[in-house]
Amino acid sequence: QVQVAEFGGGLVQPGGSARLSCTASGFNLDHAAIGWFRQAPGKARGAIACILGSDGSTFYEDPMKGRFTIARDSVRDTVYLQMNSLKPEDTADYFCAAMPGPGWSRVTGHYSWWGQGTQVTVSS
Repeated sequence: QVQVAEFGGGLVQPGGSARLSCTASGFNLDHAAIGWFRQAPGKARGAIACILGSDGSTFYEDPMKGRFTIARDSVRDTVYLQMNSLKPEDTADYFCAAMPGPGWSRVTGHYSWWGQGTQVTVSS
């Protein structure tokens, strides 16, 4: 049974940092891409970053470059999203998702398995 789950959300002060974790089981992470997405209230879900399980290649949406970092711990089969210099506009539900196969994508419909999401609120 495939399971994907996010951890690590919460309340963060502006300018602060947070690290989200995504655990995955039931499939071979070496043959999948893991993407992080977010959805703010009233907005569509959009891509943040993606990492390929095959070789660790990473891809970022332009607005996220420099503040967000995606990384994988192969031993723990966990993918992290490190978020720095957080702003109130980063407030959203954050999701990780898995897409089997060799490629990567920023399109939500290409991902087969999704976690339930974790909320990040950036506020003083």
